[in-house]
Amino acid sequence: MRRTAALVLAGLLLVLIAPVTAPATAVAATQQVMMQGYAYSPASLTVRVGDTVTWMQHDEAPHDVVTTSAPVAFRSPQLSAGQSWSYTFRQPGTYAYYCSVHPDMRASVTVLPAATTAPPKPASTPVATKPAPARTTATAPTSAAAAPAATTAPPTTPTTAAPAPEQPVVQQATAAASPTLDPMLLVAGLVTGIAVLCLLLLGSRRA
Repeated sequence: MRRTAALVLAGLLLVLIAPVTAPATAVAATQQVMMQGYAYSPASLTVRVGDTVTWMQHDEAPHDVVTTSAPVAFRSPQLSAGQSWSYTFRQPGTYAYYCSVHPDMRASVTVLPAATTAPPKPASTPVATKPAPARTTATAPTSAAAAPAATTAPPTTPTTAAPAPEQPVVQQATAAASPTLDPMLLVAGLVTGIAVLCLLLLGSRRA
């Protein structure tokens, strides 16, 4: 089981490493220019920074490669039949060159910037645009929740105003209860008076 798991992990690593190493090999390419029939073929070539161009000599007369206008000047040695010379371009621009032995032989190489910097850009742009709508939707419910809170506040005002009419009712009850207490006081006074008289009478009889 451990061996199979190790093999599976190794296979996954190879799959992950393959796309990373593939662009590096694809960027660095080698192009060939033939020196044949007292002409460069192709006369116009387009490559990228990091590419290498190899000139192959097939004529009996010697030829070379000398830049006439270029971001970086270069000059090859004179090549005999069957020999070749290579140059790796490190700076973009247009390189016009000719053969110093046969000035009628002219050609050019156009060097474009390397294309390795383009792929990472689309990966970063979608990440920046997605979180924006999430923030706007998060703030919307908060404002909606605040609205019902404001509507529930007004019902509290009539409850505070309700006790106002009850106060005169209490006052009326107390005013009505006050005359009922007066006859009780009178009755109590009469009873005490009668009790005192009875006590006096009893005391006089004993004497």
